[in-house]
Amino acid sequence: MKVLQVNSVYKRGSTGKIVYDIHSFLQEKGIDSVVCYGRGQKECDVNIYKTSSEISAKFNALRSRITGLQFNGAWFATYKLIKIIKKEQPDIVHLQCINGYFVDIYKLLQFLKKNNVKTVLTLHAEFMHTGNCGHSFECEKWKNGCGNCPQLWYATKSYQFDRTKTAWEKMKEAFDGFTNLRIISVSKWLEDRAKISPILNQHSFRVIYNGIDTAETFKPTKYNNLKEKHGLENEKILLHVTANFSLGENDLKGGRYIASLAERLKDKNIKIVVIGSEDLSVQLPSNVINVGRTINQKELAAYYSMADLTLITSKRETFSMVCAESLSCGTPVVGFKAGGPESIALNNFSKFVNYGDIDELENTVINWLNKKIEYSSEDIANSAQKEYSRERMGLEYLNVYNQLNQIE
Repeated sequence: MKVLQVNSVYKRGSTGKIVYDIHSFLQEKGIDSVVCYGRGQKECDVNIYKTSSEISAKFNALRSRITGLQFNGAWFATYKLIKIIKKEQPDIVHLQCINGYFVDIYKLLQFLKKNNVKTVLTLHAEFMHTGNCGHSFECEKWKNGCGNCPQLWYATKSYQFDRTKTAWEKMKEAFDGFTNLRIISVSKWLEDRAKISPILNQHSFRVIYNGIDTAETFKPTKYNNLKEKHGLENEKILLHVTANFSLGENDLKGGRYIASLAERLKDKNIKIVVIGSEDLSVQLPSNVINVGRTINQKELAAYYSMADLTLITSKRETFSMVCAESLSCGTPVVGFKAGGPESIALNNFSKFVNYGDIDELENTVINWLNKKIEYSSEDIANSAQKEYSRERMGLEYLNVYNQLNQIE
């Protein structure tokens, strides 16, 4: 069996790491594996193809802002990708996160459908079943065909034309009649939404959680050096990890809520550690330690292990790598309901409140910090590692590939 994955990036970002992990898993099992990706630096590994130049992708992004259609164009890169698929003749094509202006999604889907290519599609965001936006939030127009988009810039990055109805129709047409297709959602919350979309509701669904390295990296880790580095002694520690920390009102990761919570906790023996800020000079309450970014995953695991609680304040997440990583390191999670996190978290070791309810978030944090501990970090980690390991993810995808490959 040969599997060809397509993703916007490779080896970097959450989906790039997932693609790399699946690729490595398949190779370890003696299965032919090929990866095609469009964005980022060129990799020189065998069976790894970069299908789009950065100039081409940036030009396509500009074109989409003018036309209002973001998932077409990329003519040469799409031709190159299809040519590689024809050359490699995989038994399974696995589409991961394929936005990023590096491929004409409609044309790729039509090619796979027309040629009866057995295809797996993993939903990491909502754009495949909304036809436009990565997160629809409170808008439900995607259930009926879009048009007159209330969040046009966010959905399409275009101020010029509202083409959301056209985009929705093009996506539905691309999926209609696609029989050799299996759809994977990374959380039950995301699956439930995709199942009611007219674009995807005719297809077969399954949930497979994203996997992380729970064997060597995300596990209970020694952290004494970090406490010494930051001058921490007997304080309770809250941890907030994000890709880009911001206090802006439109920041979907909710950095402003972390600052607000810190102000409320100033009179208590509590420190909040923030990882992910590009700006170390940002003004934060005195009980916040702004670590900045870290690319060292084992150091990140030590921060998780050091914390008493990890905070998630996102408005919307389809999964939550932070949730999986924290629990795998033995640290409970508290935060706002954002869709994915409360869907994939371990109920005994997590608590989520309504988005934006800072009073309830504060109460929940205090209650969890004061509650009698009836479990150890190893207890949490052992439970989490069964749910979030990349070995488990690889085996579940292999099962899907085998089932699909057996269909005549």
